[in-house]
Amino acid sequence: MPTEPAPTLRAFAADLKTRRDSLTFGVQLKQGAQQWTDEMLAVLFPHFCRERYFSTAEIEAKLVLLERDLKRMVGPLLTDEDISPDDVGHAFSEALPNIHQQLLLDADAINAGDPAAESLDEVILAYPGFSAIAIHRLAHALHQLRVPIFPRLLGEYAHQMTGIDIHPGATIGTSFAIDHGTGIVIGESTVIGNNVKIYQGVTLGALSVKKSLARSKRHPTIEDNVVIYAQAVILGGETVIGHDSVIGGNAWLTESVPPHSHVQHESTATIRPKEPNGTDVMYVI
Repeated sequence: MPTEPAPTLRAFAADLKTRRDSLTFGVQLKQGAQQWTDEMLAVLFPHFCRERYFSTAEIEAKLVLLERDLKRMVGPLLTDEDISPDDVGHAFSEALPNIHQQLLLDADAINAGDPAAESLDEVILAYPGFSAIAIHRLAHALHQLRVPIFPRLLGEYAHQMTGIDIHPGATIGTSFAIDHGTGIVIGESTVIGNNVKIYQGVTLGALSVKKSLARSKRHPTIEDNVVIYAQAVILGGETVIGHDSVIGGNAWLTESVPPHSHVQHESTATIRPKEPNGTDVMYVI
């Protein structure tokens, strides 16, 4: 005969049930956000599409359905009485043409700056940097509309797929290029100008701050035409990288640099001659 569950297990199950019931937005929000993102990208770019849309009417109908789904998912999340699900849906749909145009400029910047890229289609289809930027621009538009939680779910979906972590609050200008991209972290109050290119492992982060300063400018500002190479770390809300600067790989910056700067991390190499016993030369970097 099956044994009765322990009282502690029963109490724990009851507590979990209470917590589930207290969720106002439902347990399927995360999956719904991911599906919505996939379907939105598929409309904006046929490269992401699993089916073909043959007419303007079909594309328009799909956009109407996506606006409906967005309103349904964000409705329970909205706590600001000044904005309604209809407001969010309408404003987001109005922003889509501009988002699409920005993404075309991003794809073109990646293609122009990468000798390995053979076409714009290859960038859109195969480059994780473009996917991360595409999802970020969708998430940022919703963040600007003061939608809670949902934009962050989009950002974490991009992080999961690409290894690139961009907070939806980050402000990014036009023609933004990410090369390779794995391990990039861009914080919430980061401001990035136009024609900026960054490589894998770059962190645009905050210095240690108190929770009470969460609404302050905690992350750096990167001005126009800056290149940041792999593994560079730039921290602090008052840190400004001046326009047309180059930040070398592995650089660590917590202070501003003027325009047209070239910041380089210098490492030393110690070469020990081969030991008499025949062991290999050891290089210490």
